[in-house]
Amino acid sequence: MSQPILESGQKLLNALANHSDVVMHAFVNGRISEESHNEQVLKSLQKLGILWRPEPGEELRLRSHIRSLLEHSLRDESSRQLETNIQARLQTIKTVVSHYHEAMNDQGYAQAEVYLEDLTEQVYGLSDSLKSGVRNLWRRIHNEFGYVSSINAKIRENELAQKQVTQMREQLQLLQFDELTKLAGTSRPLRRLMVVHLQNCHSETSKELSSAQARLIELLGQFRQYLQSSQLLKGFIRHCRQKPQYQPKDPGMQNAVNPLFNRAAAIIKPAAISVNNIEHETDLSALVAGLKRINRKLDASDDKRQGQDVAIGDIEEISLVDDELHQAVEQYFCEVIDNASKVSAMQFMSDQSLNFDAEEWIYAVINGYQGLGFEEQEFFEMDTLGHQHPMFNNNFVIEDVRLGLR
Repeated sequence: MSQPILESGQKLLNALANHSDVVMHAFVNGRISEESHNEQVLKSLQKLGILWRPEPGEELRLRSHIRSLLEHSLRDESSRQLETNIQARLQTIKTVVSHYHEAMNDQGYAQAEVYLEDLTEQVYGLSDSLKSGVRNLWRRIHNEFGYVSSINAKIRENELAQKQVTQMREQLQLLQFDELTKLAGTSRPLRRLMVVHLQNCHSETSKELSSAQARLIELLGQFRQYLQSSQLLKGFIRHCRQKPQYQPKDPGMQNAVNPLFNRAAAIIKPAAISVNNIEHETDLSALVAGLKRINRKLDASDDKRQGQDVAIGDIEEISLVDDELHQAVEQYFCEVIDNASKVSAMQFMSDQSLNFDAEEWIYAVINGYQGLGFEEQEFFEMDTLGHQHPMFNNNFVIEDVRLGLR
């Protein structure tokens, strides 16, 4: 494993040595003019991770880690970045923006151009730091996740990966675009850097971080399965050591086979009808259409199915009472229309000396109102009067209703 790393390191250092003029030009000027350098050289430096293009159409720039290496080696304190987190980088960006606004207000355009170049480097360095953090997380998940010698090391590795995801999410929350938009103001270069570029970087980083977190959760689930299987195997080995005479029974001779040994697929899989599946609609319709209706004729001597005598007098009496109640409800509605004001149902029953039960009368009025058409109900307005039940919550006892015109 050390040989590929050795070869990659030698290749990187040789590229830095052979193309030092290009690297130093990018370090001093902050960018590379592609017209004045060989295209193949620039592509090879991009492939090695020395140069990068922040956005399509932008000029090539040095990677933040290469710039940091040169700043530390050359002791360039003027452009050396000491920020170790996004919050400090954002504070630096806000400070440079204030310097830029002050220079523009004083018409110091040359100084403002210097501040704008510094701000561009800071913003691109911040976006590169975010993307590098996600790449490092992916590298840890794919290259190091699972390559440990003990369960405790595996648990520590899981905790480290989870902490990295949490830290990166907290860092992304520090990017408040409302504040950055207000800070950029109406300046087009500032809005392009602090709003458009950082917002695109935030979106891409969030998507990659979500994918990395989903992959991490998947691997954590696999680890739990491996841990369960390893614990079961260790327990079985310990049991066999404690009881050397133990002989396991033949699983095929048992009635209930343990799922650990029952790996054969079922001959007939369990099935159930799904009426919500559109693909089965035609088959289910054909089955229903093929069902036959069976009508069994009942024996005439069956006493259980014989009809019973109906009291005609009782039905007529109920019908008369219903007619009187219906007529009284109609008179109540007419009274409401004539008065053009709200009329109490209980007061109307008292004034007309109606001989009905109070509860039956209120139900009849409510049913009469609800039995109207939707357009007819729009002409009336009904209020309910009553009180809350003292023992049962949310139970409202209706004592009276008032009906009026809207």
